[in-house]
Amino acid sequence: MTKYRVLLLSEGFGSGHTQAAYALSSSLRKISPNIQTRVLELGSFLNPKVAPLIITAYKKTVISQPKLIQMMYKSQYKKSINRLATLALHRIFYTHTHNVIRQLRPDVIVCTHPIPGAVIARLKRLGLRVPLCMVITDYDAHGTWVIPEVNRYLVSTNGVRSKLQLRGIDSSRIHVTGIPVHPNFWEHPSKAEIRSRFGLKDMPTVLVMGGGWGMADESISSQLTGYADDVQFLFCFGSNEKAYERARQDRRFNHEHIHLIRYTKEIDKLMEVADLLVTKPGGMTCTEGLAKAIPMLFYNPLPGQEEHNSQYFTEQGWGEPITSPGIVHQWMNLLIHDYEAVVTQRQLKLEQIDRYNPTECARSIMDMVEQSKVLT
Repeated sequence: MTKYRVLLLSEGFGSGHTQAAYALSSSLRKISPNIQTRVLELGSFLNPKVAPLIITAYKKTVISQPKLIQMMYKSQYKKSINRLATLALHRIFYTHTHNVIRQLRPDVIVCTHPIPGAVIARLKRLGLRVPLCMVITDYDAHGTWVIPEVNRYLVSTNGVRSKLQLRGIDSSRIHVTGIPVHPNFWEHPSKAEIRSRFGLKDMPTVLVMGGGWGMADESISSQLTGYADDVQFLFCFGSNEKAYERARQDRRFNHEHIHLIRYTKEIDKLMEVADLLVTKPGGMTCTEGLAKAIPMLFYNPLPGQEEHNSQYFTEQGWGEPITSPGIVHQWMNLLIHDYEAVVTQRQLKLEQIDRYNPTECARSIMDMVEQSKVLT
């Protein structure tokens, strides 16, 4: 029996890109027993000492200087990664990329971050014949995603497709598939079993997230704790141990209805039992919330892609930005005094998302794999 090999490449600049790669890996193996997948954060894999330092520096910049991130995002918005930058990246980080590809012998390479995409594109210009697929993991199309050597783009919406077309990408190379999330997010296990497992009560529940880096808004978190007599809160801190410890030692979080959670791979289950998600609007988190049909409140979007994510989900009626403390107060009152209406509205949303195909991304990649086998 023929085995197909798919190499999925990402980078650790935020957790969403790599989550998308692993979600695709799971979906591919679920729809075909003949698929072998490998997920790599390419920089960390090839330079395990240097790459974490760069990612840490980026994280500190995001937290301490968001206006600088905004300026960089906007100044480069319509620009692709130029060939000089690609060459520099290749020499500094990815000198051995071609050897990795030669060893793994993938039938298709999928990139969920533009940097490895640019590196693979350069290898294609030098003779690499493996098809390249790019998965855009936000609800916008920054110029760095625009790479002529990409054989197929998988994008979230028709709006993103239009932006790529305006930048010269032929429509035949763009497939609107939605952003891939782990298959677990499309399943709906017993809420009673989840509550029992996590020690939760059957009452209005709010899940508060700050992304994989745990970038919580302490003022919003503090406001939420004031409703803990009537609402159950699940505060997820991701990998941010400092924020977790601060909350654990803060008496405002010392309440039987407040649960502090470190990094977990079971966000899908927590979203299932939650009635409201308060979060930063990362592309992956928003899409996971969409799959669960959970209403969302967005805070502190990073300048650039998170702003676009927040705008898109607000326009579609799936979320709302926290523009004032009154927004939080309004939702808490709704959960406390009109809980059944919140539950009913979510059920209607679940019926609406039936039109989404959660395996569309994986099936598009399978199509590329099968085509590559025919050509060889």
